[in-house]
Amino acid sequence: MTVDRDHLARYNRVCEFRLGDTLPPTYPHILAFPLAMRLMSGRDFPFPVVGIVHIANRITVHRAIDAGEALNLTVRCENLRPHERGQQFDVVAEAASDGVPVWRGVSAYLSKTATKSDGHGKRDHPLPPAPTARWRVPAGIGGEYAEVSGDRNPIHTSRVGARVFGFPRPIAHGMWSKARSLAALEGRLPAEYTVDVAFKQPILLPSTVGFHAADTGDGGWEFRVDGTKPHLAGVVTPP
Repeated sequence: MTVDRDHLARYNRVCEFRLGDTLPPTYPHILAFPLAMRLMSGRDFPFPVVGIVHIANRITVHRAIDAGEALNLTVRCENLRPHERGQQFDVVAEAASDGVPVWRGVSAYLSKTATKSDGHGKRDHPLPPAPTARWRVPAGIGGEYAEVSGDRNPIHTSRVGARVFGFPRPIAHGMWSKARSLAALEGRLPAEYTVDVAFKQPILLPSTVGFHAADTGDGGWEFRVDGTKPHLAGVVTPP
């Protein structure tokens, strides 16, 4: 497949990447998302897609990808394993150009069968580091990201939909939070790297959150997004 440059520009604006001809590290995830949904919506898939929670994501960038390149995308599901709240599995997406791998994404999903320790109750959280930036996350970002990502889960776009799943207001997409974090590091990332994030408590919309990033000294980064609770924790690791 090839990239629609108008769509790429819209995605860059929503996630605050610079406009350019190089794909942001999270953009191939968007390209592979329809295949992932087709997989998880299949009749033979062991879990209902409604209610599945995206709890972590790992992206490996093998090299910069030009928007003009034709990409071959593949998606598979693997590594089913127990979780304290249910069953966890990975959806692995890979992109290749001329037969050579250029990008890999691993999304860890949770299918909940238990409700204890579901993260909505009160708990103590250690104080986060002082933010290096503050972001105002507008109420409309859920809908804007839904349009460019194709992920139209109503918990991100509808107050009623959010309440069905126990949230008082719509919540930001986790992959928007990851993309926004990497946009804040744009120009300071190595040419090849892996970036892992764990999605913590959701960002209720609208919100003001703090972003903290620290250079690890080896070409990598550690970063966080925090509000009154932790929202995301991530690390960039060079090869």
